[in-house]
Amino acid sequence: MRLNAALASAIFSSATLLGYVHADESEAAPDATSTGIARPTFTPTTIKAPFLEQFTDDWDRRWTPSHAKKQDSKSDEDWAYVGEWAVEEPTVFKGIEGDKGLVVKNAAAHHAISAKFPKKLDNKGKTLVVQYEVKLQNSLVCGGAYMKLLQDNKKLHAEEFSNATPYVIMFGPDKCGATNKVHFIFRHKNPKTGEYEEKHLKAPPAARTTKLTTLYTLIVRPDQTFEILIDGESAKNGTLLEDFTPPVNPPKEIDDPKDKKPDDWVDEPKIPDPNAKKPDDWDEDAPYEIVDEEATKPDDWLEDEPTTIPDPEAEKPEDWDDEEDGDWIPPSIPNPKCSEVSGCGPWKPPMKRNPAYKGKWTPPLIDNPAYKGPWAPRKIPNPNYFEDKTPANFEPIGAVGFEIWTMQNDILFDNIYIGHSVEDAEAFRKETFDVKKPIELAEEEAQKPKPVDKAQTSVSFKEAPLTYIREKVDLFVTEAKQNPIQAVKLVPEVAGGLGAILLATILFIVGAISASSPAPAGKGAAQKGKEAASAAKEKSAEGVSSSADTKSGATKRNTKSSSE
Repeated sequence: MRLNAALASAIFSSATLLGYVHADESEAAPDATSTGIARPTFTPTTIKAPFLEQFTDDWDRRWTPSHAKKQDSKSDEDWAYVGEWAVEEPTVFKGIEGDKGLVVKNAAAHHAISAKFPKKLDNKGKTLVVQYEVKLQNSLVCGGAYMKLLQDNKKLHAEEFSNATPYVIMFGPDKCGATNKVHFIFRHKNPKTGEYEEKHLKAPPAARTTKLTTLYTLIVRPDQTFEILIDGESAKNGTLLEDFTPPVNPPKEIDDPKDKKPDDWVDEPKIPDPNAKKPDDWDEDAPYEIVDEEATKPDDWLEDEPTTIPDPEAEKPEDWDDEEDGDWIPPSIPNPKCSEVSGCGPWKPPMKRNPAYKGKWTPPLIDNPAYKGPWAPRKIPNPNYFEDKTPANFEPIGAVGFEIWTMQNDILFDNIYIGHSVEDAEAFRKETFDVKKPIELAEEEAQKPKPVDKAQTSVSFKEAPLTYIREKVDLFVTEAKQNPIQAVKLVPEVAGGLGAILLATILFIVGAISASSPAPAGKGAAQKGKEAASAAKEKSAEGVSSSADTKSGATKRNTKSSSE
């Protein structure tokens, strides 16, 4: 064991030492996450929009964390928004130097933060574009990363932003368990009652849960159509009037709740034929199966062998008491002889299906002459009917916020665009997402484990031994500068050779030191030392005995004097 540890240490030390020795021959090894692709430096965009956020240094003038309590209608508990927020550069697959985003800092916590618009956004008769980046630096197992566009009103206070704050649109990824989707929910106002109702997209696309930046874009047009794009590519499209549940507009007619099916209503389409009679040859008592009279006993059937036998390996338990437990009987096991033949024990012919079996007779079914069809209540005009042909004319929007709960931290949001121009949102994407995504992909590829290929040389050992060895050593040294362990895997013969040399050197040094040490004393000297030690021990015992006697005598004399 010690020899293996010494050998492993020697190999690692050799690789590291040679790397330092040759360090001046080439540039320093690149960083572990370097891809060789130059990262551009962050530059704020010049694109304008009703709301555009890149989380520059003055971000905290616009964004306010909430200190409210989350209202839970399913329980009496109140959950405080204790989750912390920070603005920082990504720590995983960074794409642009100096590009910061809003980061969720706590796992398993409720987070809420919002930012007011410079002025309210009125979308009537306009296209609405919502676009933002999400970077799940720890992936996403259970939690949300969606945003809410908050309804503009005088009661909108950022410090009190919670799940009860009225919103207009909720958009973005959400995943937990079997749920994995990109939400698109909008709150629609009933023009007759003034009440709001959430409208959910019927078949939302799946969210991306990789650690790379994902760009989510929602486009709602004045013609009531919508489109969801992920990373600039269309993932879902449809119309607000047809693809949401419950539907925007209620039905014109509804079932009359007062209408009831008449007692004489016949809704059975078929009835037994009253004129049919059972055939005379129909035997209802015939059994389903009968004995197969044509069957014969197989030649290898063992009638004298039981199907089960006592287990020969079973032993009577040590705590078995015959008087209390009765006579012990070993358990039974299948007779092994029966598995080698057709069967054992008394042979009986098998059963077969009775060709004369017909079962209980029932008359055939015929069309019911009194059938009226399936009954349904009559329709009446829906008293709550209305028709909103322009649900895309959303309520005025006054702020944007993130109100989420997640089991993963370090979710990063960046490059938020909320406005009316599809072209500006696309241009903003090209300035930001399209720049960083290729760099992130390269970073991800660079961090994947590299397959260990056998090191190749320009010549074989037989052709040019010295050149072959030199190329192997050079390859080992070059790789050892960056990753000594990888070098050992790539060129194991060089690592083994270096280890053998270092081990031989260590053994030589140890042998030389051992040879220069004085020879140990002979057997005679050891015997003399043992005798001397024994004599000293005896002398010490005598001294102790004399001291004890003296002490005893003094005690006796003191006692005698006292008596006199």
